[in-house]
Amino acid sequence: MRNKEDILDVIFERFLNNALIFKDRNVLRHDYIPEKLPHREDQIQYLGMVVAPLLKTERCSNIFIYGKTGTGKTAVMKYVLSRLVQKATEFGSPIKVAFVNCRLAGTEYRVFTNLCDALDICVPFTGLAVGEVYDRFKKGLEARKASLIIVLDELDELIKAKGDVLLYELTRVNESLSDSKVSIIGISNDLRFKELLEPRVISSLSEEEIVFRPYDASEIQDILWERAELGFCDNVLPDGTVGLCAALAAAEHGDARRALDLLRVAGEVAERKNANMITEDHVKEAEKRIEHDRILYALTNLTTHSKLVLYSVYLLLKANIHSAITGDIYEVYYELCEKLRLSALTQRRVSGLVNELDSAGLLNARVISRGRYGRTRKISLAIPRSPFREAYADDNHLGHLTNFTPNCLKLKKARRSP
Repeated sequence: MRNKEDILDVIFERFLNNALIFKDRNVLRHDYIPEKLPHREDQIQYLGMVVAPLLKTERCSNIFIYGKTGTGKTAVMKYVLSRLVQKATEFGSPIKVAFVNCRLAGTEYRVFTNLCDALDICVPFTGLAVGEVYDRFKKGLEARKASLIIVLDELDELIKAKGDVLLYELTRVNESLSDSKVSIIGISNDLRFKELLEPRVISSLSEEEIVFRPYDASEIQDILWERAELGFCDNVLPDGTVGLCAALAAAEHGDARRALDLLRVAGEVAERKNANMITEDHVKEAEKRIEHDRILYALTNLTTHSKLVLYSVYLLLKANIHSAITGDIYEVYYELCEKLRLSALTQRRVSGLVNELDSAGLLNARVISRGRYGRTRKISLAIPRSPFREAYADDNHLGHLTNFTPNCLKLKKARRSP
């Protein structure tokens, strides 16, 4: 034990005494909001004009912000709203902002408790009916006589999982308020998000839209250099290193968030190796680490039924069925649901989950022609097996299926045996 303590002392002392790489690594994280947001001036201006009426205690339009991950949607929104609240404080306008990540909230109840927390309205974490929490939210907001901006980040995830009832209720809340006002900002990675909504919800929204296009490689380089000047010590970052980070991120939908992660993790790799400069090799090593972590995050944040669909493909692969069809997957999935005493979804809904997992890069679904027999989809895992096993080793549901082999797979193996 003493030796381990000595090793850790050496590591900690070396870290404290050799600050060769980072000046402030926090500015390289994607949740840091800088004073300038390069190449998003038009979006900042437009969003600022939309929310400006709140400074005169007038209600502003609802607005939806669309764009792929890492295109600056959340950063621009937080930047504009922080300036709005700052200006409102100078003029004495009561403006409140409630930020809800719908993927993390997950349920209507949790969304309303988050809104109550933003207004310092006391509600229990669980135990009340959704209607009761909603009523407390409305009464508390009316008592505060404030303009509330509700920001629903990753709203498409909640709508896909729970439907659009919550959004409809929020669009109609102003009808029961006289001294307060509510405006909604929805943020979505899915450009087809509105296709998920019923006509009555679309009608109630009366929203405006901003679409964020992906950054190109030169724009990502500008963003990286601005952050690098604040985050790194002098003379540790060659041009080629920044160029590689930008090129890798631009090739993957212009994701500035990925570029920042690559640069920061490359710096951490260099730091751990006692290097005095961040090289392209450090970037390549960082890319491998980030890809592994990205897969783990995606796997652990799926819904239960999406996990079971993915696990079904995994079990088919273990049974040497490398390209399954939807019918194969549904057979295995149905048995898994029976084993866990869960109500199985319909085959049509499972086919939709396969599409979603394909879009997320976790499955490969290829449409192939069978001549006069029509077309079919061949579905396989798009990720390595090792992070799959790592992600689900302690999962509440899949952890119980470690040694379970569905009967349909036993029959398939038996048919193939001589």
